[in-house]
Amino acid sequence: MKSLPFAALAVICLPIMPFSTLAAETSATNTLSQSQLFSRGNEYADVKISPTGKYLSAITSVEGKNVLIVLDAQTKKLLNAIRFPSNAQVGTYEWANSERIVLAKEYLKGWSDVPQYYGELMAVNADGSRPKYLFGYNSGEQQTGSNLKKNTPISATAFILDPMPDDERYMLVNAIPWGGAPNFTETLQDVYRVDLFSGVRKRITGSPIGRARFMTDHEGEVRFVAGEDGKNITKVFYRKDGEWVNTDKLNLGLSDFTPISFADNKNSIYAAGRVGNETLGVYRINLETGDKAEIIQDEVVDPSNFWINGTNKQLYAVEFENGYPSYAFVDNNDNHAKLLKDLLAALPGHQVQIVSETRNGEQLVVIAFNDRNPGDYYLFDTKKLKLEYLAAARKWLDPEKMAEVKPISFTNRDGQKIHGYLTLPNGKEAKNLPLVVNPHGGPHGVRDWWGFDSQNQLLAQNGMAVLQVNFRGSGGYGERFEQAGYQKWGSDVQHDIIDATQYVIDQGFADKERVCIAGGSFGGYSALQSAVLAPDMFKCAVGFAGVYDLELMFDEGDVARTRSGTSYLKDVLGQDKATLKAMSPSENVAKLKANLLLVHGGDDERAPIEQLESLEKALEAHNYPYQKLVMDNEGHGFYNDEHRAKYYDQMLSFLKTNLKL
Repeated sequence: MKSLPFAALAVICLPIMPFSTLAAETSATNTLSQSQLFSRGNEYADVKISPTGKYLSAITSVEGKNVLIVLDAQTKKLLNAIRFPSNAQVGTYEWANSERIVLAKEYLKGWSDVPQYYGELMAVNADGSRPKYLFGYNSGEQQTGSNLKKNTPISATAFILDPMPDDERYMLVNAIPWGGAPNFTETLQDVYRVDLFSGVRKRITGSPIGRARFMTDHEGEVRFVAGEDGKNITKVFYRKDGEWVNTDKLNLGLSDFTPISFADNKNSIYAAGRVGNETLGVYRINLETGDKAEIIQDEVVDPSNFWINGTNKQLYAVEFENGYPSYAFVDNNDNHAKLLKDLLAALPGHQVQIVSETRNGEQLVVIAFNDRNPGDYYLFDTKKLKLEYLAAARKWLDPEKMAEVKPISFTNRDGQKIHGYLTLPNGKEAKNLPLVVNPHGGPHGVRDWWGFDSQNQLLAQNGMAVLQVNFRGSGGYGERFEQAGYQKWGSDVQHDIIDATQYVIDQGFADKERVCIAGGSFGGYSALQSAVLAPDMFKCAVGFAGVYDLELMFDEGDVARTRSGTSYLKDVLGQDKATLKAMSPSENVAKLKANLLLVHGGDDERAPIEQLESLEKALEAHNYPYQKLVMDNEGHGFYNDEHRAKYYDQMLSFLKTNLKL
């Protein structure tokens, strides 16, 4: 394909208008169907404040493409809207200094509704001046002499590692070279210092391991890297005198070791780690001596988030979610800890997160959300203690009309305590409700959380309760719990889902005669496999992007393409063919009684279309009826709002028919 010269960022001077009124309103919300309303993405996302507090920025959508808007932080008037021409759109972005923004460039391709990212980074000033292609394969400049310093093309995928907003000239970029190892995940990566105005780069270091995740210190020095080897084992290295040193030499006795932040000196860090099969703890570690001190650990759940003070770059809070989310504070005297407590008190019933802040920490952008509210953005003045409302993520959804998400727990058939969530329709008595069981994907390393879920809220709007289960094998409850699901996909994992369903029925929440199951990815597998194991429990099953033939996972799909992926499959599935067949819905359709709706993306690489075809072949061999929806140009999940709305419409109609609504 012929390379085209770089087209400058388009800077659109839109009419000056308040923050809350700039958006692509292609159709009035009161004319949209429920499915369309709940399938729409956020009106505003990734709201940030510039390092000096002069500007606010956010991602919004105009004519179906992501656009970055920049506003005056004082007046909230629009200054610029920055977008790319043709089929490109703005991806992630960072404020790299007081005036300059670095943006990832994505492409909307006809063959895929998921934006394609080829590693290109652009930069532009807040007022739209000095646009520059910073990093990528198509810089448009050719090096003609060894002494010339130019922004030459590079065949690599770039990610912003550290915008270094205190440095007005440079930032750090994590680059994954093209054409290295057979798969990106096993390629050794590089870190470059990149000039924000010219794009001239200098290589700082490379990773000693694949799937690299680098960490910088207070001064922007690359000090840590974590990654996985070919056997999917995590290794962590720290940099000393320009060389990488394996942390195994520290003899910490911790697995899943992950650096979080530096502490109050350059030789001490906060890190997460695990002793044996326990839940993940947070430790303070001396890099010189290897001494460690446990700071925080929850007996039930792993941390869900680590929060770093943007002023001193130190860990100040650890977020946990055992039921409802909560914070544990590393240092109660940290000013961010105090501010967060004040914000939680000022916004009762909401979880609050600080998502952006100025260099001096005097102004914060916070988001407040809960199970009924997908999110509201606020600007908080820490000196005046003033909280100013900015915008809603989805203003067309009224939180007062949404459904409650209630944490639940029960004891399964093996005597283990299992946790989950039950979404209860607003304005209806929580008794004998039609129930949809919604197993999560993964299954390992993934779990369900308390919060707003569009699909579940849509179902609740139509009178259905929705059950989510953090079954054995789910992440977030310690390694022992996660490994309890290994090689038990089709048995113990499904037993937890079935036991949870029976618990909700026994508690009187659900009508046992009106129960369906619907899930995506591994949840799609569970929808079919639970219906195989408990055929009289479920009236219908919806499999979305599901895996239905476990043997096929070793031959088809992106997981099997890498050594680490194959090693993972051997660990979590095993290789006994009889067991794999027993746990595959495509091998057990004769046991089914539920009505079926199967939904898939034609370009799915995680659960390729061959998975659906394997199940269809078995169903047709047994003359088993089913409904089907295939989107040829979608992948593992529907990215396009219109496609998602079409899926919601068909799923809703299918569920209503089977649940007699």
